[in-house]
Amino acid sequence: MLLWLIQELREYFTPLRVFRYVSFRIIAAMLTAMAISFVLHPWFIRRLQSRQIGQVVRKDGPESHFSKAGTPTMGGSLVLFALVIPTILWADLSNLYVWAALTITVGYGIIGFIDDYKKLKQRNSKGLAGRYKLLFQFALAGIVLTALFRDDAAFDRTLYVPFVKADWLSFELPFFAFIVFAMFVVAGTSNAVNLTDGLDGLAIGPVMVAAATFLILAYGAGTVLQLPTSGGGYYQFNIADYLRIPHVKGVNELAVFAAAIIGAGVGFLWFNTFPAQVFMGDVGSLSLGGALGMLAVMTKTELLSVIICGLFVVEALSVIAQTTSFKLTGKRVFRMAPIHHHFEKLGWQEPKIVVRFWIISIMLALVALASIKVR
Repeated sequence: MLLWLIQELREYFTPLRVFRYVSFRIIAAMLTAMAISFVLHPWFIRRLQSRQIGQVVRKDGPESHFSKAGTPTMGGSLVLFALVIPTILWADLSNLYVWAALTITVGYGIIGFIDDYKKLKQRNSKGLAGRYKLLFQFALAGIVLTALFRDDAAFDRTLYVPFVKADWLSFELPFFAFIVFAMFVVAGTSNAVNLTDGLDGLAIGPVMVAAATFLILAYGAGTVLQLPTSGGGYYQFNIADYLRIPHVKGVNELAVFAAAIIGAGVGFLWFNTFPAQVFMGDVGSLSLGGALGMLAVMTKTELLSVIICGLFVVEALSVIAQTTSFKLTGKRVFRMAPIHHHFEKLGWQEPKIVVRFWIISIMLALVALASIKVR
């Protein structure tokens, strides 16, 4: 929105030309999201408290969580607001990737809102039935991805293997198969983040780390720089070709979207860190997870995202392993799943678990970025 206005005015005021650079708008989006989040959160928390919108705690959960009952929840609604507004203000709204990411983020946020509302109304932790939640997630992802990539010749359907050059090992999928695979990436990431959101500050930290990683990848995949030559002319420098990553024209605008996630996350973490004043709820975790899934698909890092979002993958796998083992053998693999509850049962203090999981997410992000250099 602001980009369009500035383009109309920059002929009359030369300094406004700086706004055409994605790198500048990345910083602007992040700062705007942080400002919105810091300014509105105290008021928003008071509103949640006045309406008695409090957390419903699992009866079979760790005893230390019982004291959290009644803590304001659905704080992800404000995270969503602080993410969407800066993206609309600073991103190029003619870019379809931006609209696809926003549609999934808001749509999954609505699904999460319904889930949170049912939990509060029914005063239990079950909420929206899992099968309906998955159905809505897959349906929305399928519609958005099909609409975005309906011209199957205009988008690269190749899956690139991390740490390996694209011309050495890659897999091109048929259009329908790629859409189905991408749906699993988006919905799977969304639910993995949702499962991770169980301790104060646990989910939002790795979300920001993953968003920062995708920011770098999106900027590199879509940016072509014009650099001066010794003869006074210019030549085009394709960052993606230099890094040997897939080039996706226009995907660098998603770096603005990723920056807004980081800014909104920083503001939320200020109030969500231990002991939390507010929880994000499913409205936040499902939407942020969906956003990360879309970033993975549109930057052509679907397989690499297993490393980038590795912490979320481990949390999801711990639940699958626990459920499968109990159904088949009647025995549990962990004392409690997701795995962060297992460490609580072992006697680890909540802040220790959170910080160590953050460290793991940072290490995984560095491994993912190192894969670019290895190529």
